[in-house]
Amino acid sequence: MYNQADARIVIIEDDETIREGYAYLINHTSPYTVVSTYPSFDIARHKIIKDNPDVIILDIQLPGTSGIDALPVLKKLFPHVYIIMLTVYETEKIILDALANGASGYFTKNTSSVKIIEAIKEVMQGGGPMSPDVAKTVIMSLQKNQNSPLTKRETQILELISKGKDRGEIAQELFIEIETVKTHVKNIYIKLNVNSKSEAINIARQNRLI
Repeated sequence: MYNQADARIVIIEDDETIREGYAYLINHTSPYTVVSTYPSFDIARHKIIKDNPDVIILDIQLPGTSGIDALPVLKKLFPHVYIIMLTVYETEKIILDALANGASGYFTKNTSSVKIIEAIKEVMQGGGPMSPDVAKTVIMSLQKNQNSPLTKRETQILELISKGKDRGEIAQELFIEIETVKTHVKNIYIKLNVNSKSEAINIARQNRLI
């Protein structure tokens, strides 16, 4: 177990205001020390070894190597490091990818420094702190029926339909052809034994498929 009072923090965040703001407040209002800050992982990569961090606060959307891609590299360099993700993005896929790749915590960028300091303490005690909106996304993902008859793509399309998107918008968002969307929708209707969007959404919600 680390001596928490001596915890060494590294911040990798391209927004200078956020980066320096967190560094200043952690250094001046907590028992922890920010030993280095970096605007990108590519810059941090060759210098971070000497920092020997206990906790890394890592932005997801970085110039060059993204935070998601940096995660496994950092965990390989420092197997025992705790990594708290910082992001404006809270889509289910990105959150689950980050957690699967070894993130210990996950916060959106509107999180106060007080919460970040609490999160540092929590991860070092073995917790997994998250912003409430992030936690909600994770819970909803876990609550989905694992025995769904729908494929991952069909589930994705039905979720977008339930949000009011039309076929053209779905095709654009998923980078697929409208005809492909139509085929998936037809398969969804067959599998759920329904004849309309509203029926499909109702059945899917009742059975926790979306």
